[in-house]
Amino acid sequence: MANGITTRVDGGAPKVDFAKFLLRVVLGLLLIAHGISKARGGIGGIVDMVVAHHMPAFVAYLVYIGEIIAPALLIVGLFTRAAALIVIINMLFAIGLAHMGDLFSMSDSGGYALELQALFLLTAIVVALLGAGRYSIGGRYGRWN
Repeated sequence: MANGITTRVDGGAPKVDFAKFLLRVVLGLLLIAHGISKARGGIGGIVDMVVAHHMPAFVAYLVYIGEIIAPALLIVGLFTRAAALIVIINMLFAIGLAHMGDLFSMSDSGGYALELQALFLLTAIVVALLGAGRYSIGGRYGRWN
């Protein structure tokens, strides 16, 4: 207590850990829905985009890692920072392959045209920086959590 003000050295760890949990679970759930949709409906359109950009067709199948496996790891909190990095790479590919024309555009409703992609990308960056927190399989500590 300094000058009548109480300070916490741990930054309110239980609240911070719950916020980390909430952030990574919401990101994981929202992304995994996209992955499941692609698994059900096929990724032919993604294969076409990848090939049109002179990349091998198998690169399109990496979307399953970025939208199913990495989000599942985020949800449970295992290899969290690595999973967030995979999501970041996945979103950069998505923006580069499918959304470059809308990079500086607004939607018809007045919002940023790529607000969903930006939200996924920036949230993954935050998760990569913060780590998993205590409410995770991997725990608070460790290089990849």
